[in-house]
Amino acid sequence: MKLFLLLVLFFTLGLSLETLGAGETLFIENCVSCHGVAGHGDGPLAADLDTPPADLTQISKRRGGIWPMLEIMSILDGYSRNTLPREDMPIFEGFLDNDMVEFDTGNGVKTLVPSKLVAMADYLETLQDPAPEAYVP
Repeated sequence: MKLFLLLVLFFTLGLSLETLGAGETLFIENCVSCHGVAGHGDGPLAADLDTPPADLTQISKRRGGIWPMLEIMSILDGYSRNTLPREDMPIFEGFLDNDMVEFDTGNGVKTLVPSKLVAMADYLETLQDPAPEAYVP
């Protein structure tokens, strides 16, 4: 069913995965079914979940205009699962099995992190409405 919905989305919007950026492709493959195409939490499977999907366009607004890059990355890779009650939010192990890139965690020291994880967090930043006013790693 999920694959069918994605195919309908592609045909409707005239998209192909090759024309999208890495983060947007990952979003479509992994998040649209629950969070919706625009990230508002209104995907086709959202009504069936015990916990309503978050509106991903309001992450920065909920944090006073700050974009929390490390927090987003830890939610995506499942690190914060023990502290945040997100029963229906899957852990995306596939984000951890790919090329690594350098990422500054805020202290000037660059750490190697999965490139897909950074791409997804960067794409989610583009969905913010309004755009973030400040950044924390």
